[in-house]
Amino acid sequence: MKIVFSGGGTLGPVTPLLAIHEILKEKYPEGEFVWVGTKTGPEKKLVEDKGILFASFSSGKLRRYFSIFNIVDIGKIIAGFFESLVFLKKTKPDLCISAGGFVSVPLHLAARFLRIPTWVHSQDVEIGLSIKLMAPFAKIITTALKQNVVYFPKNKTRWLGNPVRNSVLTGYRHQAVVSFGLKGNLPVVFATGGGTGSKNINQFVAEAVGHLEGICEIIHLSGRERPRELSEKIATQYDYYHHFIFFAEEMKDAYAVADIVVSRGGFGTLTELAALAKPAIIIPIPGHQEANVKFLAEVEAIVLVDERTCSGVQLASTIKELLKDKKRMELMGKKLNNLLPLAKKEDVLRIVEAYM
Repeated sequence: MKIVFSGGGTLGPVTPLLAIHEILKEKYPEGEFVWVGTKTGPEKKLVEDKGILFASFSSGKLRRYFSIFNIVDIGKIIAGFFESLVFLKKTKPDLCISAGGFVSVPLHLAARFLRIPTWVHSQDVEIGLSIKLMAPFAKIITTALKQNVVYFPKNKTRWLGNPVRNSVLTGYRHQAVVSFGLKGNLPVVFATGGGTGSKNINQFVAEAVGHLEGICEIIHLSGRERPRELSEKIATQYDYYHHFIFFAEEMKDAYAVADIVVSRGGFGTLTELAALAKPAIIIPIPGHQEANVKFLAEVEAIVLVDERTCSGVQLASTIKELLKDKKRMELMGKKLNNLLPLAKKEDVLRIVEAYM
């Protein structure tokens, strides 16, 4: 078995593929796996830590509005196509798998040209452009949400649910207390802006910290690509605030110890929170992430905060209010778990084994 995964730029299209890799590696330890990602994204370390060979090619992004950069990026996509042809002829995979990301588009086009089967997995409520571009050439399409099956050809589409890495489900609270330097006598809020970090969430958390003394401890994952001076300064002022730049295997323990998670609205993160039944305060990026979380907010499975009107004071108030209501927190976690069912291991294996 030889599988090529592709995706990156953010961790949105990466985490479900890592989950698929875990399933395949367990069943087929002798399998060969290669990952095609971006040159500057956060995925490289996560992928290589799993022992997966990593490659990166030219790739561009097609914007849904006029931009001179679209012309430049079309050239990058063409270059990526020819690089992918050479790579696929040399690698000769049985199957190429993507969950989105523009780095995958030229690779999947080249795979179609070489008659290599491809599998495209769609996560978001609103279908992303990269998924739309790859879907016509895919041998099989799966969706995280049952209602999204209707947007793709019936004869090659099935509802799968979203795969979740088993590693994020096996964290230990006591290990987190030690690893993150927690006191362990207060509830814990874990705040993250996703794989690349979020300038706005970092700012809201920084402003909120001073209002949460004696209320909770805070684990703040700010992201490698974001300025860290303010966070590092705050960490010297408040001993209940714990600042980190990047998590790999540590993510499972951060989830395990968290009583509340503050996060963006990427579907991969939402699925992980659902698998763990964690109460969450979600601050989505305006656009497709808002669509991801709207139906969850309507049934109170999450607390939805609009970043356009948010402030640190508001975030602190929301955290305090939620921490006071343990029954609400428990109910939120259960609702989220019920609304976002996970992909079954046997279904993932069945799809891949059809092309071996």
